[in-house]
Amino acid sequence: MPEARTLVAGTAEGRALVLDEPLSFWGGVDPATGDVIDGRHPQHGANVAGRILVMRSGRGSSSSSSVLAEAIRAGTAPAAIVLGEADPILALGAIVARELFGSTIPVVVTPESTTLRTDDLATVRADETGFELRG
Repeated sequence: MPEARTLVAGTAEGRALVLDEPLSFWGGVDPATGDVIDGRHPQHGANVAGRILVMRSGRGSSSSSSVLAEAIRAGTAPAAIVLGEADPILALGAIVARELFGSTIPVVVTPESTTLRTDDLATVRADETGFELRG
């Protein structure tokens, strides 16, 4: 079984937004507002800004990294991303934002099912040695 690990270090707190399906930031999230704009996504219309975004995996385009980086720059990104499967594209977006804008968000992988539910208050503390997820 894959291990839990930190892809991008950081600390965040916020209300969880647990997605029913994977989400592509490219064409799925408006970086100006943080709104989920993919009309086929079950959480269409939800807003990711400041949330602890929980999803099984990202979906699709490598351009998602640039959309996530822009959302981080604009202050409309999730506070943290908790994935069931590693997504190097989302990690890259967070890393690029750190390098270009001096701001990033934690991105962690936990293959174990999380007990978080949408609107639960959650905290993510992640570093090179691992992470803690509290909800």
